[in-house]
Amino acid sequence: MEVEIAPASPVPSVRGFLVLKKLSGLGAVLRASPAAADLKAGRIPDRKLEVELETSEPLQAVERALSQISDLASVRVAELAAAPAEPAAPRPEPAVEGRTVRIRTDLLDGFIDSVGELILANAHLREVGKLLPATLRPAFDEGLDRLQATVKDLHDRVMAVRMAPLALATERLPRAARDLARRTGKQVEVEIRDAGIEIDRAILDELAEPLLHVLRNAVDHGVEPSHLRLLAGKPEAGRITVSARRERDRVFVEIADDGKGMDPNRLRAAAVSRGTLSPADAAALSDAAALRLALLPGLSTAEVVTDVSGRGVGMDAVARTVEAVGGAIEVESAPGRGTRVTLRLPLTVAVQPVLLVQVAGEVLGLPISKVHGAAQVEVARLDQAQGGPVLPYEGKLVAVHDLRALLGFPPGGAPRIQSVVVTDGEQGRVGLSVDALLGQEEAVLKPLARPLDLVAGLSAVTVLGSGRPVFILDVPRLLAA
Repeated sequence: MEVEIAPASPVPSVRGFLVLKKLSGLGAVLRASPAAADLKAGRIPDRKLEVELETSEPLQAVERALSQISDLASVRVAELAAAPAEPAAPRPEPAVEGRTVRIRTDLLDGFIDSVGELILANAHLREVGKLLPATLRPAFDEGLDRLQATVKDLHDRVMAVRMAPLALATERLPRAARDLARRTGKQVEVEIRDAGIEIDRAILDELAEPLLHVLRNAVDHGVEPSHLRLLAGKPEAGRITVSARRERDRVFVEIADDGKGMDPNRLRAAAVSRGTLSPADAAALSDAAALRLALLPGLSTAEVVTDVSGRGVGMDAVARTVEAVGGAIEVESAPGRGTRVTLRLPLTVAVQPVLLVQVAGEVLGLPISKVHGAAQVEVARLDQAQGGPVLPYEGKLVAVHDLRALLGFPPGGAPRIQSVVVTDGEQGRVGLSVDALLGQEEAVLKPLARPLDLVAGLSAVTVLGSGRPVFILDVPRLLAA
C-alpha cells in the first residue's frame, strides 16, 4: 500500500510512524519504505510511505483503520500476488546446543547504561552533523545510520539476556493464596496461565509485591465465605486466575476472581466520607470511573479491618509501582460476578521511544506506547462538553486538556491551530493540546532524583542529542494533581 502525508502536516514523519503503528496492530509489517528508523529520525522523502503488510483482515478493514489518522492526503491499498513457495530444504542440520553462563544482574544493568550512553552519543553526533557542509553530509549520515543500527542490535541482544519468565513472580502466589484463605476460613483455588511469557528482569523484580497485594484483596475482599457462595449458586471454593499475554511491546497481566465484585456506590460513598470528592462530583462519576477510586490512597470499603486488607493501603501502592515502570492499571468489576485487575506493562524500562512536544517554548516527552494518535485542530472551535472542549476520535468524544495550563505556564502565546495528542489518562483516553509536535526519539530514561520525584506529573528525564534535558510526563498523575 502507499500512503501520502498531506502537505499541511507539520511533522510528516510522526504521521508516518503513526501509520506504521496502526498497521502493526492489524498484522505483520513485512517492509516499510522509509523504515521505522528513518521515520524516527524525521526522514520521509516526498511525504510518501510504502508498506507491505501480512494480515488476515480484509482491505476494507485496513482502509478503515487508516482513515482514523488525520493529515493523510491519499491512501492506496492493494493485494499483492502470493510469492512462489520456496523449495523444501533437503534435510535440516542437527541443532547445536549453546553453552550458557551466569551473569550478575548488576553487570547487565551496566551494559544497558552503556548502550544508553551510546544512543545519546549517536544522537549528539547527528546534531553536530547538521553543521557540516552539504557535500559531507551523505557519507556522515550513512555512517551514523550504520552506527545506530549496530547500537540498536546491541541493545536488543542485551535486553534478550535480561528477559526472565513471569513465573518467577507468580510461582509463590498459589501457596500464598491458600495460606490467606486458611486464615480467613475460605476455600480458594488459584490457576496460573501463560507464566512463561518473558519480561525485563528489572520490571519483574518490581512486580512481585503488587501481584501479592492484588491477590490478598481477591482472597480477603473479593471471594465470599463458602456458605454465602453456595447460597448464591456458586461453587464452594472461590477461583482466582492469574494470566498473562503479550501484545507487541506490552505485557498484560490479569488477576481475576469470581467473588462478590465491587460496588461503585460504596466506593463513591467512601470517597465522599473521606473528603476526597464532593457528593456532586461522586454522583457524576461513571461506574468505570468509580471503580478506579479503589486505587486512591487510604480508600477502603472493608467492613472489618484485618491484617490482610481493609487498612486503606495496598492498591494505591500497586498503582504507583506499575506507573513507575511505565505501565498502567485497570479495574473491572460486576456485583456478584467478580473483579478483574489488569496490569499493562512495558517489556523494558531502559530505552523507550517518546514523542517530543513543545509547550510555551519548553520541550517535553510522552511515552509513545501510551500515545494513540494526534490531530491538528483549532481548540477554541471544538464542541464543549462537561465544561471543556472535546475531540471526536475513533467514534468517541475525548476530553481535551490544555497542557500549558496543566503545567502552570503563563497563558497566551499559543498558536491558533494546535496539535492535540490523544494519550492514556486516569479514566481512559484524553487529549492534550500542545503548541507543536517535534517528532519521536529513542529515549534513555533516567529516574528522577529528590525533590523532582515528588513533582506530580513527572515520571523520568532524558537527554537529547543537543544535551538538552527533557522531562517525561506522567499524564494520569498530571491530570489528578
